[in-house]
Amino acid sequence: MTEQKTSSAMVEETTPAVDNTTSAAAKPPRNRKNSGAVLGAVAIVIALALGAGLYLYGKHQADLQAQTNQNLSEQLASLQQQTRSDKQQLTQQLASANSALQQARGQQEETAKTLETLREKVATISGNDARTWLLAQADYLVKLAGRKLWSDQDVTTTASLLKSADASLADMDDPSVMNVRRALTLDISNLSAVNQVDYDGIILKLNQLSNGVDNLRLTDNDADDAPMDSDSGDLSSSLHEWRQNLVKSWHNFMDDFITVRRRDNTAQPLLAPNQDVYLRENIRSRLLIAAQAVPRHQDEIYKQSIDTVSAWVRAWYDTDDAATKAFLTQLDDLNQQSISMDVPESLESQPLLDKLMQTRVRNLLAQPSVPASPQGE
Repeated sequence: MTEQKTSSAMVEETTPAVDNTTSAAAKPPRNRKNSGAVLGAVAIVIALALGAGLYLYGKHQADLQAQTNQNLSEQLASLQQQTRSDKQQLTQQLASANSALQQARGQQEETAKTLETLREKVATISGNDARTWLLAQADYLVKLAGRKLWSDQDVTTTASLLKSADASLADMDDPSVMNVRRALTLDISNLSAVNQVDYDGIILKLNQLSNGVDNLRLTDNDADDAPMDSDSGDLSSSLHEWRQNLVKSWHNFMDDFITVRRRDNTAQPLLAPNQDVYLRENIRSRLLIAAQAVPRHQDEIYKQSIDTVSAWVRAWYDTDDAATKAFLTQLDDLNQQSISMDVPESLESQPLLDKLMQTRVRNLLAQPSVPASPQGE
């Protein structure tokens, strides 16, 4: 047993020597293994890092894709909501347009019916009762005659219009309008009795007087130049009358030195020579005002203007002159002339024609049209 242990111990002691020699000889291969292991570890680490990076990158891309999908979903939902809203609004607009179109069509149909009714009435009037047009013409002529009579006081034109209205009623050949024709005859007769005024003649006379103002001669202020003492100034040849001769000589000297003249109208101032032009123009202005008052039938203004001109002429011009006398005579004649006429206040035929128009024309247009009966009945 002891020998075996000793031998085994010796074997064990010799063995390390051999192992050291072997390990010493085999040391380079071990270094190669270590470097390979390191490289493998590095490769593994790199692989793991790449895997982790790829994982993280894929996860980031997945998150981005999810976020993008969510945004697109939200936008799609918003677009769908807007589309539904637009569709609803468009539907409402289409409904409103259809309602307005239906209403317009209804109004168009009513207008077409009304127009057709009027056409039928006009056709009835024009085709079946042509005398109605003559009646309407007579009514228009009578109304126009009334305007000419009361606005312009043109009796001649008024009578002519009434005669034309009577001719229209005569063309109707209708006995029912005899009362209107009788009233027209009465109106014409009343107009013929009106005393007409020659307005054009009055205006021409006023214009002639205005042109003749320059022919008037002013009053001679030195006409009454006799001295206040009008005794005879002749000297006597008798020596006994030397005192009288001395007094007369003294009076003659004083008369030549100081002259006193009489004037009947001491309150009237003398007219300066340069004011003659203004006086004549004022007279022409008054005559023009009188001429303008004639067609307007302003009798008061007309007479006031004539009276003013007459007073000025008598105050400033020589009334003994022939031209002034003729001028004043014409003024007096014009002042006596009235520029207003006593025309009738109404026409007897006008209310009768209004009544006929109401019964025959206006009521006919107001009546509903009778539908035409179908042929064959």
